[in-house]
Amino acid sequence: MLFTDTHTHLYSEEFGNDRDAMMHRALASGVRRLFVPSIDASYTQKMWDLQAQYPDHVFLMMGLHPCYVKPETYERELAGVLQQLETQKYCAVGEIGIDLYWDKTTLAIQQEAFRQQIRWAKAMKLPINIHCREAFEEVFAVLESERSPELFGIFHCFTGDFEQAQRAIGLGMKLGIGGVVTFKNGKIDQFLNQIDLEHLVLETDAPYLAPVPYRGKRNESSYTVLVAQKLAEIYGVTLTEIAEITTKNAQNVFGI
Repeated sequence: MLFTDTHTHLYSEEFGNDRDAMMHRALASGVRRLFVPSIDASYTQKMWDLQAQYPDHVFLMMGLHPCYVKPETYERELAGVLQQLETQKYCAVGEIGIDLYWDKTTLAIQQEAFRQQIRWAKAMKLPINIHCREAFEEVFAVLESERSPELFGIFHCFTGDFEQAQRAIGLGMKLGIGGVVTFKNGKIDQFLNQIDLEHLVLETDAPYLAPVPYRGKRNESSYTVLVAQKLAEIYGVTLTEIAEITTKNAQNVFGI
């Protein structure tokens, strides 16, 4: 069985002491395709170093994370994102979006950065990878304003309700399902089986949001299999079916 982790921060400092061992655990568990989102320019070289080390397994996105959209730096950061997208090969624009958990005062420039990066993605025919935290309506407002056949991608770490899930799918998004689906209070497990599997992809968001039984500990890409096992339970299908369907869905999004 081959699995795809559509969102993993392999360059995180939390893997500083055992990154190679973590990668080997992922590959040994069947997680053979790992998609790495960007945060800001400070991580770009680390991303390229990782892909150079694992060229058959690591695929890169480029974007400015909403938590790093700061008044004094975001215009320079966005210029760097565009330069990267125009000169290097990336599989998606991400992670981009809106985060109102940490800082509500930057909403206006978060919206501006989100919209601009969506437009680059559409122009370059690339998918987007959306970060949304306590900002569903704000994210949907931008997506609605940019709705078009060229708008597609993944709603990373989806934690909304059934109506929001349908809304995201209607806007061309797959739902990124990670460790939250294994949490007792995660809630999404209560309605996911009403959504066709063709709309889901697997992710970890490692090193964050580790699934049960590792909740509260460092997450890693090998745990993608635990998320898949939970989906197999929810949908009443085999683990092999989850692996095949979600990997195909990821291939349809990223084109690779």
